[in-house]
Amino acid sequence: MVRIASTARGFGRRRFLQGTAAAAGLAGAGLVLPAAFPRPAIAQGLRPWFTHGLQAGDVGLDSAVVWARADRASRLLIEWSTTESFQQVTQVVGPAMLETSDLTAKQLLTGLPSGQTIFWRATLQDLADNAGLSEPLVGRFNTAPAEKRDLTFVWSGDTAGQGWGINLEWGGMKIYETMRQLRPDFFLHSGDTIYADGPILPAVALPDGTVWKNVFIPEKAKVAETLDEFRGNYKYNLMDQNLMAFNAEVPMVAQWDDHETTNNWYPNEVLATDDRYRVKNMALLAARANRAFLEYMPVAEAETERARIYRKISYGPHLDLFVIDMRSYRGDNTANLEEAEVPFLGKPQLAWLLRGLKESKATWKAIAADMPLGLQVPDGKTAWENQANGDGPALGREKETAGLLKAIKDGGIRNVVWFTADVHYTAAHYYDPDKAQFQDFLPFWEFVSGPLNAGTFGPNKLDNTFGPEVRYVKAPAEGQVNLPPSAGMQFFGHVAIAGESGAMTVTLKDLANVDLFQVTLTPEA
Repeated sequence: MVRIASTARGFGRRRFLQGTAAAAGLAGAGLVLPAAFPRPAIAQGLRPWFTHGLQAGDVGLDSAVVWARADRASRLLIEWSTTESFQQVTQVVGPAMLETSDLTAKQLLTGLPSGQTIFWRATLQDLADNAGLSEPLVGRFNTAPAEKRDLTFVWSGDTAGQGWGINLEWGGMKIYETMRQLRPDFFLHSGDTIYADGPILPAVALPDGTVWKNVFIPEKAKVAETLDEFRGNYKYNLMDQNLMAFNAEVPMVAQWDDHETTNNWYPNEVLATDDRYRVKNMALLAARANRAFLEYMPVAEAETERARIYRKISYGPHLDLFVIDMRSYRGDNTANLEEAEVPFLGKPQLAWLLRGLKESKATWKAIAADMPLGLQVPDGKTAWENQANGDGPALGREKETAGLLKAIKDGGIRNVVWFTADVHYTAAHYYDPDKAQFQDFLPFWEFVSGPLNAGTFGPNKLDNTFGPEVRYVKAPAEGQVNLPPSAGMQFFGHVAIAGESGAMTVTLKDLANVDLFQVTLTPEA
């Protein structure tokens, strides 16, 4: 890495979208560039360009993952600085962006200062012409603090589902702009980052006689089966200007649920009766889906298990975020009434989670789950999608959850809180052992929010096994299903942790940034 001087000025949200970020850039101000960073081609038509903006994710104390996609085989060149003027920069020569990864690339930035806003500038170098450089783009993110200070994050899930895509006449995926304006430290996307099983057609007739008009691309005309079709789903979402602007300023922690592959999937499933699919084997579909997810999301990949999605993000002394995977290691979706324990997280992931919770010194141990614990989510007429299976004692998958909650109690692990999405409405649940069938656990909160740009449903029935109480819920009225984003019932949550006291304030919000419910949790010593 080389430190150099640059005179590029100003950040500005629209500068990213207009492609004029750092106009002085790498070639400006008479800058002498090292061999790795040649001067741009003079003819604009010769330059490579960024097809879907920039993303950052999995930000820690001294590291972050940055992401981009090119229009041709290129190399990703990166500069980062702690000032938006880029007066002092560190250069990183990133990876080649080749057809094998659909021209995407991720780069792990290390050696970043903690508790700082990091400004980063990306440029593409045409691999077929070393003199061909793109116009730079600029992004920013906040590294985790080393000391106890105020921090915030937002979370939600479910993007572009049930046929509701990018409606330019309505303003696109407007909830991302609502969240951006809050300037959170990071965003937790709690799954269903795409709807690979949900075609998006050019127009949808609404009950009031108007028409919802979607941006349309061929990859969204059918369910995704090929790797390129899965990739197309991510590219579709990244066509939205609100989302691209959001990604440039707010780093993401991404997890997956079912719709990244297909509805309610489990590893051993065979799609024998679903005529939409020529590929019937779920193992093949899920492998392609996983590959596309890791290509298009700014996720730090484990060196020993590259397809693994569960991981821990430490965001300073007040917060450890445990991102779990309730999809990849589960047993079959059944009536879930087995007396024996049935895997849901699976033993290796469960052991990792418990070990991490016990070792955590953070004030709050936040579990990012892709499905709620205490809501009944059916899969057809006889099977269950999540671990809940109706009222009664812990059976089947619930036994694994019971063991986890008991181990948290037995280990004296305090200040555990759950964040999730999946059900397409917003709610706050308090789990009370005194009201539960299984009672050997500490009380805890679970907060639910979504969708981001998808149909609104709900609410789901509660399962009393772990004693959830609904402290707040906002969902469509009875009989209303799949409400469009224009109905306004799109939801996200906002979390603020006070640096001095460590108190966590959770606020459920809607598309218009209206506070729907708020509670402040005081950490136990």
